[in-house]
Order: sequence, then C-alpha cells, then structure tokens
Amino acid sequence: MQRMQVRRLSAPLGAIVENLDVRTVDDASWRTLNDLFCEHHVLIFPKQDLTPEAQMAFGRRWGELVCHPYAGLSDHPEIIELTNHGKRRDVNQHWHSDMSYNECPPKLTMLYALAAPEFGGDTAFANQHLAYEALSDGLRTLVDELEAIHSAEGLAGIYGEDPKEAPRATHPVARTHDENGRRALYVCRAFTQRFVNWTREESRSLLDYLYQHSVRPEFQARQQWRPGDLVMWDNRSVLHFAVHDHGDDPRVIHRLQVAGPRPE
Repeated sequence: MQRMQVRRLSAPLGAIVENLDVRTVDDASWRTLNDLFCEHHVLIFPKQDLTPEAQMAFGRRWGELVCHPYAGLSDHPEIIELTNHGKRRDVNQHWHSDMSYNECPPKLTMLYALAAPEFGGDTAFANQHLAYEALSDGLRTLVDELEAIHSAEGLAGIYGEDPKEAPRATHPVARTHDENGRRALYVCRAFTQRFVNWTREESRSLLDYLYQHSVRPEFQARQQWRPGDLVMWDNRSVLHFAVHDHGDDPRVIHRLQVAGPRPE
C-alpha cells in the first residue's frame, strides 16, 4: 500500500488525502483515516478509479450503507446518481444535513465524481462544531435545552410522494459527536420545522438566526470537483451546499451514505 500524504483543505475544516487508492485500504489504514475524519470532518481522495461496487466496498469500511427513501440506482439502490438537470430543478440549493428527518440519520455522506464542470459546481461545507462554539454563553445554554422537529415533507413533494407519509424525527438542537465528543449545532433550513413545544411562528426568529450563524464564512470550506475525486463528510457535524453556478455543463456524481447513531 502506498504511503498516503495528508494536507489541510482550509482552516475551518477538511483534509486532502493523496497517494492513496481507497480500494487498497486495510484495517490499520482505515483507523488512521477515521482519526483524520474525526479531526477534519471532510476528507478528499483525488484521482480514484471506482466502480459502484468499489465505492460501496469502501463505504462499508465505515459502517452499514443506507438507502435514500426516494431515490437510488436500480441495480445499486444504495447509490444515488446526481446529474445536472439545470438550476431550476436542482433540489440541493440550500444548506442542509442529509436525512436529518430520520431517527438515526447517516453519519457520513460519500460522493464520487464521474464528470465535473471545468468551472463551478463546487460543494461548500460548514463546520457545526465551530458554529456551536461561537455562540454566546447565554444562547448556548438555551440551545442545549432545545429539541427540534425535522421532516421530509418538502422532499416528498418534489419526488411525487405523499408528504403525510414522509419520515420525521425529533433531535437535539445541539448534538454530541459520538466519536470525538464535541458538541455541534444540528439544525438546517431544509428539514428543521420548529422547536419541540414551540409553534412555528415562535420558532422562526431563532431558527433563522441559527441558520445564518451556522454558515458564517469563517466556518466554511469548498471542494472544487475534478473527475475521480472521492469526497466524504461527517453528517454529524457538517452542513453542505451544492453550488449550482456551472450552467448546463455536465456534473455526474455517485452518492452513498453510511448509517449513524441517534443524535444525542
């Protein structure tokens, strides 16, 4: 196995792992990668050559693969193929945490780029550990006591499913990472509806503040895609945003996710 080289993507989060073929990762190397993942929250592996089976095999290194409730390849239901359908039909034009409407949301998302535009089409990330730690003592105390309701109602409507049947879950507004022990904000505009025992109207002002605060520029990093890039991020502590600024240029990415614990 090659000797991997690691360099930081940015100050807030992220690391680029070079000189590593993820198809060759053994147990010892995986433990090193997991330590890097818990520290940097986003890992980028350039110049990979992966079939869906190889991507799934690497994904299983991290845990059980989970399926999206409304999408998936017919022969590999654990993988969603993301393609450029135009900005008006792009459902990822917002900051979010994947599938937070599940009782046990995925702990990580892994994307593999088959085609990427020459310019644009980046994915932006925001470190929610830093967002939590930057709150004032008073607001942090309040946030620590709150729970919020997350729902896939809007997503169900996009896929032509019954919103009344969409999954929903209640989670703490600040969750503790089960591996590194750090606290992180855990709300997103896409799926968080309101605080438990609060109305939507009562919740709106504080949620809007948390949404804006959570993606301050000093918490962010961006990935500029190239074919062969494999990128994984910690869904327990990172928000992400697919930036659609590449017009009609092709962008084809295979996404899979790994099961995670119930947020606490």
